[in-house]
Amino acid sequence: EVQLVESGGGLVQAGGSLRLACAASTPTFDHVTIAWFRQAPGKEREGVACIFCGEYNTYYKDSVRGRFTVSSDNAKATVYLQMNSLKPEDTAVYYCAAAEKISLPTPRLLFKTSHMARKFDDWGQGTLVTVSS
Repeated sequence: EVQLVESGGGLVQAGGSLRLACAASTPTFDHVTIAWFRQAPGKEREGVACIFCGEYNTYYKDSVRGRFTVSSDNAKATVYLQMNSLKPEDTAVYYCAAAEKISLPTPRLLFKTSHMARKFDDWGQGTLVTVSS
Protein backbone atom coordinates (compact mmCIF):
# COMPACT_ATOMS: atom_id res chain seq x y z
CA GLU A 1 0.00 0.00 0.00
CA VAL A 2 1.24 3.47 -0.92
CA GLN A 3 0.14 6.43 1.16
CA LEU A 4 -0.36 9.64 -0.78
CA VAL A 5 -0.84 13.23 0.36
CA GLU A 6 -1.77 15.99 -2.06
CA SER A 7 -1.19 19.70 -1.58
CA GLY A 8 -1.22 22.90 -3.59
CA GLY A 9 -4.84 23.43 -4.51
CA GLY A 10 -6.55 26.79 -4.29
CA LEU A 11 -8.43 29.53 -6.09
CA VAL A 12 -7.00 31.00 -9.28
CA GLN A 13 -8.32 33.15 -12.10
CA ALA A 14 -8.74 31.77 -15.58
CA GLY A 15 -5.44 31.81 -17.41
CA GLY A 16 -3.49 31.39 -14.20
CA SER A 17 -1.32 28.56 -12.91
CA LEU A 18 -1.13 26.20 -9.96
CA ARG A 19 1.24 23.42 -9.01
CA LEU A 20 -0.05 20.41 -7.14
CA ALA A 21 2.20 18.06 -5.21
CA CYS A 22 1.68 14.43 -4.29
CA ALA A 23 3.98 13.08 -1.59
CA ALA A 24 4.22 9.29 -1.65
CA SER A 25 5.30 6.88 1.06
CA THR A 26 6.98 4.54 -1.42
CA PRO A 27 10.82 4.70 -1.39
CA THR A 28 10.94 4.19 -5.13
CA PHE A 29 8.66 4.59 -8.15
CA ASP A 30 10.24 1.64 -9.95
CA HIS A 31 7.14 -0.51 -9.73
CA VAL A 32 4.47 2.15 -9.32
CA THR A 33 2.48 4.31 -11.69
CA ILE A 34 1.21 7.58 -10.28
CA ALA A 35 -1.79 9.23 -11.89
CA TRP A 36 -3.63 12.47 -11.33
CA PHE A 37 -7.40 12.37 -11.42
CA ARG A 38 -10.03 15.03 -10.96
CA GLN A 39 -13.68 15.00 -10.06
CA ALA A 40 -16.06 17.88 -10.63
CA PRO A 41 -19.43 17.99 -8.84
CA GLY A 42 -21.86 15.54 -10.39
CA LYS A 43 -19.26 14.07 -12.71
CA GLU A 44 -17.26 10.88 -12.79
CA ARG A 45 -13.68 10.90 -11.63
CA GLU A 46 -11.47 11.21 -14.70
CA GLY A 47 -7.81 10.59 -15.34
CA VAL A 48 -5.82 13.71 -16.17
CA ALA A 49 -2.20 12.60 -16.38
CA CYS A 50 0.13 9.84 -15.34
CA ILE A 51 3.85 9.37 -14.80
CA PHE A 52 5.91 6.19 -14.82
CA CYS A 53 3.09 4.81 -16.92
CA GLY A 54 4.60 2.37 -19.33
CA GLU A 55 6.41 3.25 -22.50
CA TYR A 56 5.34 6.89 -22.49
CA ASN A 57 6.63 7.70 -19.03
CA THR A 58 4.12 10.55 -18.99
CA TYR A 59 0.72 10.70 -20.62
CA TYR A 60 -2.10 13.24 -20.63
CA LYS A 61 -5.80 13.48 -21.20
CA ASP A 62 -6.37 15.28 -24.50
CA SER A 63 -8.02 18.30 -22.92
CA VAL A 64 -5.01 19.13 -20.74
CA ARG A 65 -2.15 18.14 -23.03
CA GLY A 66 0.04 21.16 -23.62
CA ARG A 67 -1.27 22.94 -20.51
CA PHE A 68 -0.48 20.45 -17.73
CA THR A 69 2.89 18.86 -16.99
CA VAL A 70 3.49 15.96 -14.64
CA SER A 71 6.96 15.52 -13.16
CA SER A 72 8.68 13.93 -10.21
CA ASP A 73 11.39 14.50 -7.64
CA ASN A 74 12.43 10.96 -6.89
CA ALA A 75 14.64 11.97 -3.98
CA LYS A 76 11.57 13.44 -2.30
CA ALA A 77 9.23 10.70 -3.54
CA THR A 78 6.97 13.46 -4.77
CA VAL A 79 5.05 13.86 -8.01
CA TYR A 80 3.94 17.26 -9.26
CA LEU A 81 1.23 18.47 -11.58
CA GLN A 82 1.99 21.88 -13.05
CA MET A 83 -1.22 23.38 -14.42
CA ASN A 84 -0.99 26.39 -16.72
CA SER A 85 -3.58 28.31 -18.72
CA LEU A 86 -6.26 27.13 -16.35
CA LYS A 87 -9.89 27.24 -17.43
CA PRO A 88 -13.09 27.29 -15.37
CA GLU A 89 -13.81 23.76 -16.59
CA ASP A 90 -10.63 22.61 -14.81
CA THR A 91 -12.40 23.26 -11.50
CA ALA A 92 -12.51 20.01 -9.53
CA VAL A 93 -11.07 18.10 -6.62
CA TYR A 94 -7.75 16.71 -7.78
CA TYR A 95 -6.46 13.38 -6.53
CA CYS A 96 -3.27 11.47 -7.01
CA ALA A 97 -3.42 7.70 -7.09
CA ALA A 98 -1.03 4.78 -7.31
CA ALA A 99 -1.13 1.39 -8.94
CA GLU A 100 1.38 -1.32 -9.71
CA LYS A 101 2.75 -0.77 -13.20
CA ILE A 102 2.23 -4.35 -14.25
CA SER A 103 -1.47 -4.18 -13.46
CA LEU A 104 -2.15 -1.38 -15.97
CA PRO A 105 -2.62 -1.41 -19.74
CA THR A 106 -0.68 0.92 -22.01
CA PRO A 107 -1.68 4.55 -21.34
CA ARG A 108 -3.39 4.90 -24.71
CA LEU A 109 -5.82 2.22 -23.60
CA LEU A 110 -5.84 3.18 -19.94
CA PHE A 111 -7.15 6.68 -20.62
CA LYS A 112 -9.94 5.25 -22.80
CA THR A 113 -10.94 2.75 -20.15
CA SER A 114 -14.34 3.17 -18.59
CA HIS A 115 -14.00 3.78 -14.87
CA MET A 116 -10.23 4.26 -15.16
CA ALA A 117 -10.14 5.10 -11.46
CA ARG A 118 -10.98 1.52 -10.57
CA LYS A 119 -7.56 0.48 -11.88
CA PHE A 120 -5.84 2.36 -9.05
CA ASP A 121 -5.51 1.01 -5.54
CA ASP A 122 -4.21 3.82 -3.38
CA TRP A 123 -5.53 7.37 -3.20
CA GLY A 124 -4.76 10.66 -1.57
CA GLN A 125 -7.38 12.76 0.16
CA GLY A 126 -7.75 15.22 -2.70
CA THR A 127 -7.14 18.93 -3.07
CA LEU A 128 -9.65 21.45 -4.42
CA VAL A 129 -8.80 23.56 -7.45
CA THR A 130 -11.19 26.37 -8.28
CA VAL A 131 -10.75 28.42 -11.44
CA SER A 132 -12.80 31.60 -11.62
CA SER A 133 -13.83 33.18 -14.90
